[in-house]
Amino acid sequence: HPIELTRYQVVNCYMGRIGLINSGGPSGKNDLQQMVKTAVINKRAGGMGIISGRKTFQKSMEEGIKVFHAIQDVYLCPEITVA
Repeated sequence: HPIELTRYQVVNCYMGRIGLINSGGPSGKNDLQQMVKTAVINKRAGGMGIISGRKTFQKSMEEGIKVFHAIQDVYLCPEITVA
């Protein structure tokens, strides 16, 4: 399961003492949905954030801002907790 695989990465970051930041990957189709899914997996596994450069800056400003806001909403949402 993706959360378990990401949790394994967190464990390899000195048991979470060094924050795990996942890469968002290249820009493509369905970037908003992919980034939200990646953010939820990262947060539920105990990660600290996402690098979202290509998925946001290779889009129009409006689309990039939507992606940034969606990522922020995931990390600010109290209902999404560590699994």
